Amino acid sequence: MPIDEKEVWKKLEEVVDPEFGAPIVERKLIDEVKIEESKVLVKYHLTVPFCPLVFAIHIGKEIKRKLKEVQGVKEVEVIVQDHMQSDIINEALKKNGNN
Repeated sequence: MPIDEKEVWKKLEEVVDPEFGAPIVERKLIDEVKIEESKVLVKYHLTVPFCPLVFAIHIGKEIKRKLKEVQGVKEVEVIVQDHMQSDIINEALKKNGNN
């Protein structure tokens, strides 16, 4: 069964920026969503390029957690962009597991 893109976006709307208390979709922090078979790739940015690591990693983990609830999703890859410490954040998200 193909992944429903509308369901993916509904789940992304549930992810809240902990610093501002508003959904990341509402804050326009999602740069790209790509669905390929059972995998979803999400690229996002933060409100500022020096956002604290704890918030940046939390958002990435929440994106993964929420998207794994979507029927048909077996793998989620999350990539943060345009942050001073993107490499560190992305490595932490990979260690957290993309599956």
